[in-house]
Amino acid sequence: MRTAALQLRPLHASFLASPITPRSGPLPRRVSPKCSRSFHASASWRTVDLAFDVHDNGGKATGAPIVVLHGLFGSKKNNRSISKALARDLSRPIYAIDLRNHGDSAHHKIHNYTVLADDTEAFLKKHNLKDATLVGHSMGAKTIMAMALRDPSCCANIIAVDNAPVDAALASDFPRYVEGMRRVEDAQVKTQKDADQILEPYAKELPVRQFLLTNLIRDSASSPLRFRIPVRTLAHALDDMADFPFTDPEKARFNKPALFVRGTRSHYVSDETLPIIGRFFPRFELVDVEAGHWVISENPEGFRRAVVEFLEEGE
Repeated sequence: MRTAALQLRPLHASFLASPITPRSGPLPRRVSPKCSRSFHASASWRTVDLAFDVHDNGGKATGAPIVVLHGLFGSKKNNRSISKALARDLSRPIYAIDLRNHGDSAHHKIHNYTVLADDTEAFLKKHNLKDATLVGHSMGAKTIMAMALRDPSCCANIIAVDNAPVDAALASDFPRYVEGMRRVEDAQVKTQKDADQILEPYAKELPVRQFLLTNLIRDSASSPLRFRIPVRTLAHALDDMADFPFTDPEKARFNKPALFVRGTRSHYVSDETLPIIGRFFPRFELVDVEAGHWVISENPEGFRRAVVEFLEEGE
């Protein structure tokens, strides 16, 4: 097991000439895309307007903006506490957004990194957010990586949390979560307790179930509970969430600062992926935080310190 490291570790120098190699052993397997996916240079007709919260420390945070993207099945509410802390520590406004098909943002049948990046890029332009730091966890991490590689001018730097720029199968937990959520909806439950009992065989850990069940809403007092996220749409998108739209670091590279934060008990950013990260992001730094995949919620203080150190060092 890797030990937690809260000191930034520059790793780019030794990886610039390293070949890209597939993963092996118990790590997530490489998967071949079913078809080639285009990644356009500008926002398209599929763009969704994104819901968001602003945390600016009571108006005292006036520096360059930080935009925070959640992971699959999450929402801007998951990042409320860390956003308030970072706004206070860095005196920079934090924009916590809901990606499409999540939280209060609109639903759309297309859900892949092309359109997620389109949506977020349109959000930056709509709100005139310049020189922003983009922070993303898991699904959000791949989204900001894709944005940075497509158009490096879209941001000042990125912080990618527990994901890497590779095509790799999602952990088997995610399909089980989807199946459990489907069964909750089919049962038309009236209480959170009933929903939790149905979901338990598919998500053994109570914190994970509590996280998933934050998506339950009720349309009226007499209505059954339902998930506000389109469960079936996201189920069909799991392969796309494992994918990454860039494969050649000779054609797409982000030469600005990048921080990669990984959980010590997570397999999403293995040592084998570090050469790949270094070729796409030659100025990247790495921090290990004692946590599993849900780094921000499992160890918010470790994550906060890593982010503050990285951003203050760059000033």
